[in-house]
Amino acid sequence: MLVSLSLDKSFSKDVAIMVDVLRASTTITAALNNFNTVMAVKDKNKAIELAKKYNAVLAGERDGAPITGFDAGNSPVSIKNFKGDTLVLTTTNGTRILEGMKAKSLIGSFVNAKAVALKAAELADNHIEIVMAGVRGRFAIEDFLGAGEIISYLKNCELDEMALAAYMASRNDEMVKNAVVNSNSALGLQKLGFLDDITFSIKKNIYDIIPIYEKHIIKKIND
Repeated sequence: MLVSLSLDKSFSKDVAIMVDVLRASTTITAALNNFNTVMAVKDKNKAIELAKKYNAVLAGERDGAPITGFDAGNSPVSIKNFKGDTLVLTTTNGTRILEGMKAKSLIGSFVNAKAVALKAAELADNHIEIVMAGVRGRFAIEDFLGAGEIISYLKNCELDEMALAAYMASRNDEMVKNAVVNSNSALGLQKLGFLDDITFSIKKNIYDIIPIYEKHIIKKIND
């Protein structure tokens, strides 16, 4: 089994895991604890339309800031205060990446790393691609390290050099925590008042939830 790492775009037609640690992957995973379905769309107006159609909770952000008039931002901490059948979510990076994926598409981060890695290994024929969402096409260290945490649970696999580097970089817990908290993404979120989201997003394996995406619809895989 080959494990590869990519940024911003997905190339696999086997199994891919989208990683947007701060914060879409974490928010989606937390949301599926209280919602049956998350509808992920990159277009804000489409999100508003879907929320009205399905009487859904509407959440989203642009450049980290909550969108005016929405019920919630892209916050894994605040989303735990909502419950319902459907959540509609639009984000700057994560939802955009999901729309471009052609493989069986899972969603992972620190909070569900082990569960999503084991399910990916079960589903894949011969290739698992970890897709770092990044920030508007730019590298984001938190996604690189989150990918490394997921890769650490993929045993007996061949790692390409990027995947190997992510795995090696993620092995020192204190360095990982410091790197994420002081990342450009985190510093931006702290200025907006979302320090709690950052702290929550680097907790390891607090969920066994495995989100799977297909045509804007995200549900959790039930074993």
